[in-house]
Amino acid sequence: MLNLINKILDPIQALGQAALASLQAFGRAGVFLASSIMWGGPGSAGFGDLVKQIYSIGVRSLSIIIVAGFFVGMVLGLQGYTILSDFGSEAALGTMVSLTLLRELGPVVTGLLFAGRAGSALTAEIGLMKATEQISAMEMMGIDPLKRIITPRLWGGFIAMPILGLIFSLVGIWGGAYVGINMLGVDEGAYWGNMQASVGFYDDVLKGVVKSLVFGLVVTWIAVYQGFDSIPTSEGISSATTKTVVLASLAVLGLDFILTAIMLGSI
Repeated sequence: MLNLINKILDPIQALGQAALASLQAFGRAGVFLASSIMWGGPGSAGFGDLVKQIYSIGVRSLSIIIVAGFFVGMVLGLQGYTILSDFGSEAALGTMVSLTLLRELGPVVTGLLFAGRAGSALTAEIGLMKATEQISAMEMMGIDPLKRIITPRLWGGFIAMPILGLIFSLVGIWGGAYVGINMLGVDEGAYWGNMQASVGFYDDVLKGVVKSLVFGLVVTWIAVYQGFDSIPTSEGISSATTKTVVLASLAVLGLDFILTAIMLGSI
């Protein structure tokens, strides 16, 4: 009888321990964010470090953002034309492509690509600093590693992400126009005219930027925390990098639903 009770309670106990560990990790990550988000302190990073991180995180991600945005726009143009042609509404292709990208696909796909490219690089970089004891050396010299290492990277990702999201959407709109106008014969004036008439700055562009800002902060936060909290071995850094991509991707998808529901007034 005792063995049966233990078999029933053991999974519950393991689930409780996992839940407590997750809450503890989230609490540590929250303290980590609060300690590193503000500038200032001994040996803190300067404006030049911020510019360097924006270049490393943002500019070096441009190639994959542009290529992916163009192909996503082309697919949207092709699929949208196929759907709209059944209703005789091919002229609304520009509206469909632009609203889909600006409101949804632009921020989300950019966030996923950002997590895979920039997020994994940040985790590996910080994890390598920890493994080679650069972080310990800073602490011995009286330099706060959070202010020196984490703060410029956190703000760099927060600034770069919305810019990348807008570039993705812009390139995607041009990709949809290329397919719709040059390949499928949609009237050019109708494509651009309907798009301009239907896209609003506040309802479409600004809300997409807000999503990108949130995604940028969360993805960068996860990336730098996983790197800083990683085990200083090759296996630990590899595991932390994998966790960054998985957790950041899930966070982007989950936050997208929450933000969309809030913006549409469903919550």
